[in-house]
Amino acid sequence: MTVLAFTKGHGTRNDFVLLDDRDNKLTLTADDVVALTDRRAGIGADGVIRLVAAQDSAEVAELVTQDPQVTWFMDYRNADGSIAAMCGNGVRVFAAFLEDLGLVEFTDHTPYPIATRAGIRTITKHGDWYQVGMGPGRLIFPEAEHNALRDSTVSLGGLSVSDVEHQEVAARPALSISMGNPHTVVALPTLDDLEALDLTVTPIVDPTPPHGTNVEFVVPLGVGLDDQGNHTGTLAMRVHERGVGETQSCGTGACAAAVAVHRWGGTDAPTTWNVNVPGGRVRVTITPEEVFLAGPAVLIGHGTVDTDQLGR
Repeated sequence: MTVLAFTKGHGTRNDFVLLDDRDNKLTLTADDVVALTDRRAGIGADGVIRLVAAQDSAEVAELVTQDPQVTWFMDYRNADGSIAAMCGNGVRVFAAFLEDLGLVEFTDHTPYPIATRAGIRTITKHGDWYQVGMGPGRLIFPEAEHNALRDSTVSLGGLSVSDVEHQEVAARPALSISMGNPHTVVALPTLDDLEALDLTVTPIVDPTPPHGTNVEFVVPLGVGLDDQGNHTGTLAMRVHERGVGETQSCGTGACAAAVAVHRWGGTDAPTTWNVNVPGGRVRVTITPEEVFLAGPAVLIGHGTVDTDQLGR
């Protein structure tokens, strides 16, 4: 019998199994990840996050050289066992995990760097929310369309709400944004359109980015003033994540969605967006240099699992 200690956490109900492997002794295979994240015969999660000392990981050794303050590496795996570069909700939950272990104390004035496969990400804490510097949002196909307002199409049952009963498949224009991992963002006109989507199947994206893509469906809900009198937009989002399916939230997806809607809105569009997802709400702030994601992170419990019994 192999006993493995774990922590379970979530960020706006995007949930993760967290493993403390700071000594880098755990061999984590794709099959292990699939077994751990199985919602009936395992612990259940959208992915697995492994905490590793950055200096002990060949994958991020260069990042330690770039910034000697980089101490910890967030090794993230999707529920299907595939390796992912980044996870915006996962970074916040990883931060809560570091605090819970007594390894880091985050503040609101000193960004703390961590290593990910997408590069260094910095974290600050504001009240109960963690804010992550997510790097810039980049176009995946910058040459595909003039002004880069669309570069692909997405087809999915339920997109044509005029004929939902027959699930007529309609192709909608989309924009591909990289936040360290790939996203394809589709705008829909109403919340009814968003509700009608059948995300039990994988959307068809043409062209598909080289390493697959997450697909975000968004409905802009308008612009208002925040508590400081700044113009702030609000949008609703559902997401189909590669290697997982529909999730309650996606942090990098929320960033990609805000970047896309900001581009579609033009120069007068807000740079701060509240993104409503089935699991709650996050806030995305866009600057010329970087996109910032803020939101909650919750650790719900600790335990051990008999890995020999997983999947049986």
